[in-house]
Amino acid sequence: MPESIPTLAPVSRRFAAIFQRARDQDRCALIPYITAGDPSIDATVAIAIELARAGADIIELGVPFSDPVADGPVIQAASERALARQTRLADVLAAAGQVRAAAPEVGLLVFSYYNPILQYGVEAFARDAAAAGCDGALVTDLIPEEAAAYRAAAQNAGLDTVFLAAPTSPDHRLRAIVAASTGFVYAVSRLGVTGARTAVAPGAAELVRRLQAQMIPAAPLPVALGFGLARAEQVREVAAFAQAAVVGTALVDAIAHAPAGQSAVIAGNFLRSLCLGAAGARATNGSDPAKSGEPHGS
Repeated sequence: MPESIPTLAPVSRRFAAIFQRARDQDRCALIPYITAGDPSIDATVAIAIELARAGADIIELGVPFSDPVADGPVIQAASERALARQTRLADVLAAAGQVRAAAPEVGLLVFSYYNPILQYGVEAFARDAAAAGCDGALVTDLIPEEAAAYRAAAQNAGLDTVFLAAPTSPDHRLRAIVAASTGFVYAVSRLGVTGARTAVAPGAAELVRRLQAQMIPAAPLPVALGFGLARAEQVREVAAFAQAAVVGTALVDAIAHAPAGQSAVIAGNFLRSLCLGAAGARATNGSDPAKSGEPHGS
């Protein structure tokens, strides 16, 4: 591992337990993303609780931001609506606390750009996120080489740090991303911004394999694959080579088009439609480290 990016130990027992449970049940974990504050912060709490009931393993709570450069038009529009309702990072953390009280087993991952965290205060964010019951955070536009202060604050507070890996990243970059990540690593399945697609990107499995090759065999991290997943058959395909599937745009779009007062019901039904894809699709290609002896999973 590069000396400039020391590896830190995972700190979230809940993430570890979630991935272990998924392995025991011979499935990949399901990670839905929602934009907090859309259609309202109260609705966000209700949606997240219903997602947990519907089978979500980890819920990504997206912090609305005015310049979400990694997101496509659906999530951009959701962020704009949430910001118009004055949703701020403090509101997202308060919502996380309500979700944690109602759903003690679900994983909670704050998904944010760095600016809201910087404005909030890095140490204050880590402290308050952990106090609210969050298990980790993913900062979309923060690279490992510039994340020392953030990682230290997160480690001290008990938050896992999840970093993004792109298909174009060379092996030395993947090594740095793995070193900076605790909890799990988020593999971006395709280039470009977020958005639902009709098929899993052709290079997705290869990216996961390359990430797994950079891990310490004695302490490998799970890999979650996201960007473009929208249907059960795509989740089933991902379950053959990754430990988790992330679904965002399609869910955010379903929430946006839900009748008034029905967003939680619509979100729960959407996630249930994906659950069959997560189950029983484990391949013999090394996705279960106990069977393969390769550095996959955690």
